[in-house]
Amino acid sequence: MALADLDSAVGHSFGLELDGITIKAITEVTGLKMEHDVIELKQNTMDGKYVLKPLPGRRKRATITLTRALDGTQSLDNWLKSVLQGDMKSARTTAAICVYDFQGNVLKRYKLTNAWPSSLEVSTLKAGDTSVLTEKLVITAEDVEVE
Repeated sequence: MALADLDSAVGHSFGLELDGITIKAITEVTGLKMEHDVIELKQNTMDGKYVLKPLPGRRKRATITLTRALDGTQSLDNWLKSVLQGDMKSARTTAAICVYDFQGNVLKRYKLTNAWPSSLEVSTLKAGDTSVLTEKLVITAEDVEVE
């Protein structure tokens, strides 16, 4: 077995693909998961034993939070603005969270179907503070799948 077969992804190189642009200046992604409701089927077998069988139900929607340093780019602001103006037809889009390897190649791509921004939060503004200002964008998606 080659050493390269034992290499795994590291969590420091990722980005958001949105409407043909890639935003790589993201510092954190949380909530990236694929989940189903669980339905419990309760029944008795032919010999009278009680059986509880879990079955997959509906897929749950994804709520993903992106954190990045506040800068002058307007791409995420414009996306949110379309929601605030009630233009959900243009706000819902297919986006992707991409994880990159050491050479910058896409290692894994998580496709977000009918994604739209549901909130944008700017970090605390405080006089005399020297910390980096960040913004947190919450994205709601109907589905997440690995491509």
